Amino acid sequence: MTEGTEILRVLVVEDSPIVAERLRECLRELPGVLHVDTLSRESAAVERLTRGDIDVIILDLHLERGTGFGVLRSLKALNGNRPLAIIFTNYDLPEYRRQALALGAHEFLDKARDFERIPGVLQDIIALRGPTH
Repeated sequence: MTEGTEILRVLVVEDSPIVAERLRECLRELPGVLHVDTLSRESAAVERLTRGDIDVIILDLHLERGTGFGVLRSLKALNGNRPLAIIFTNYDLPEYRRQALALGAHEFLDKARDFERIPGVLQDIIALRGPTH
């Protein structure tokens, strides 16, 4: 990375190890993504987010323990730097989409149809943020 190039620190919260690894591989290829962590439980994600060092969270709605909705609710309580949330789920139901967006999700993506959109969404986020880091 050159000085002045925007970077993103990404947290993937996904209970499927296969999907989590596929996302990690995809994100590692993107210029501007500095670091990718993965977790599978709501409580671990909420604890991790309290550090304030995550820029984007890619979040499944059904987790090993807990839900993505619980993580979204916890984001509202964070002071300071709140990461953008991208919902990435197999449950592309209108009521889930409405609830996630109402809780502040930036994007709502379907795992079966939208995997290829993730790099573009992250590149858009990087472009919007500008070279501040």
